[in-house]
Amino acid sequence: MKKATSLRLSDDMVRKISARARAHRRTITNQVEEYITVAMEVEDNPDLPYSFIRETIEAREEIKAGLGKPYKFGVLR
Repeated sequence: MKKATSLRLSDDMVRKISARARAHRRTITNQVEEYITVAMEVEDNPDLPYSFIRETIEAREEIKAGLGKPYKFGVLR
């Protein structure tokens, strides 16, 4: 369940987030949630590169959407 809260952001930050949100076809709220999710993962995994973390988050969502295929170890085809 989502809970409403308010954040105080500078006008410049809001403009930047709004532009990125439009580019990714997200709401400003969803864009902020995306940034927070990635930031938390980066803090939890400081030894991993940002690109690996982003790809892992995307892969998790693909699995949830039923797009994943099981990998058979040791089998080459």
